[in-house]
Amino acid sequence: MRSMRSLSILICLLFCISTVAVAAESSFTQSDRDRMIRFEEGLKATNQRIDDIRADMNRRFEQVDKRFEQVDKRFEQMTNFMFWGFGTLFSGMWVLIGFILWDRRTALAPAVRKTKEIEEQSELLKRALKEVATKDPHVKEALKHVGLL
Repeated sequence: MRSMRSLSILICLLFCISTVAVAAESSFTQSDRDRMIRFEEGLKATNQRIDDIRADMNRRFEQVDKRFEQVDKRFEQMTNFMFWGFGTLFSGMWVLIGFILWDRRTALAPAVRKTKEIEEQSELLKRALKEVATKDPHVKEALKHVGLL
């Protein structure tokens, strides 16, 4: 009995091992192979789409970079224009201020000169009147009345 039992256990074990071996050999069927091929093709298509999207993104980034370069160039042009414009404006203002100062001096010079001449004549007349006042009492009285003596 014991040997029969061992033999039956041995046969069961051999049967189980052989089924596992057969199952291991036959586990990869034609449908599995077809499914694997479709999966690989889908994966290739997905990779191609990712590569296309990546290329499109790179192209768009290059376009954005070019646009930024154009905007930078335009800002530089505007900045240069503003520097030249403000430089011209301030230079013109300084020229105008210089012209105003020169004009005031040249316009006032004849008036200042005439005023000095009149003051000198006035001093001469005062001296002359004082000399006459020492000899004529009526003139002396008139000069005192006006406040020159």
